Amino acid sequence: MKKTLIASAIAAASVVSANAAAAEATVYGNVQLATSYADVETTVGGVSSKAHGYEFADNGSTIGLKGSHEIAPGLEGFFKAELEFDADDKSSSDGLGSLDEAYVGLKGDFGKVWAGSDDTVYEDAININDYFEFYGVSDLGGTGEGDMIQYSSPSFGGLVLSGGVQINGEGDSKGKGDANLPYVLTAAYSLSEDTTVALGVDSNDGGASADNENAYGISVSQSLDALTVSAAFETVKDSVDKASLLGVYSMGANNFALAYEFADFDDDTEVNRVLAQALHNLSDNMYVYVEGEWADAEVDSDNSVEGTGVALGATYVF
Repeated sequence: MKKTLIASAIAAASVVSANAAAAEATVYGNVQLATSYADVETTVGGVSSKAHGYEFADNGSTIGLKGSHEIAPGLEGFFKAELEFDADDKSSSDGLGSLDEAYVGLKGDFGKVWAGSDDTVYEDAININDYFEFYGVSDLGGTGEGDMIQYSSPSFGGLVLSGGVQINGEGDSKGKGDANLPYVLTAAYSLSEDTTVALGVDSNDGGASADNENAYGISVSQSLDALTVSAAFETVKDSVDKASLLGVYSMGANNFALAYEFADFDDDTEVNRVLAQALHNLSDNMYVYVEGEWADAEVDSDNSVEGTGVALGATYVF
């Protein structure tokens, strides 16, 4: 990483601290690099073709600032600003690039409320099987992460209620030229320290879904000492049903994960995926991993895509 990058971030943190009474700002981030290989076979009209390739690439490196301070007894203000950069190739990188997260908020006995760009509460509650470093498991929520105002309640005997609304005006591209207010709602209940069940809905208004049908999801997570098992199911009317199952086993500095994902689309396309990971923590700040993926998307016997992939990566967190 460029020394000037860290120096700029530290300088920015100093400015934040100097201009906010009793505020504390922390510089944090990570450098993520991975090399991957993929092999894909595509069949169209009964005719098959194969392709393969490898790549060395950045896998989501970020640097950010975060902080909080007491506004009044029982009331705390907080913020976060996180930017992405490409660590793999100086010649093709413009330094700090796209925005990852940026928001401000308040928290206290009432819960917390925050505004800006962040993962939605629907994604956090339902997409719990998105565990892997290189390969991902996505959710069906299409509202997106920008222009959001979100709220999470305190725990009521294990029950936490959350919601959010996206503010789209006529000039906002996410609003498709019309003012609208896409929303997300979730309810998460912890039966114990080891068991959590969550329900959620994403209105999908103004998002990626052309028909704006709601996405409904449910997730369940159970910890059994060193083993954690979680499952999720989502559905969008007249579009797709999707289910996923994940198991993670921790053994000292090593984690082993295995996941299965199935999606059934209304056009009769079926997608199966199997993901696996072995991760080793070299220290509190650095880990390495190897991941594998097998995926098969089949419309019928004459039209399908099957692929396999493997990735080897390293991450340093600071």
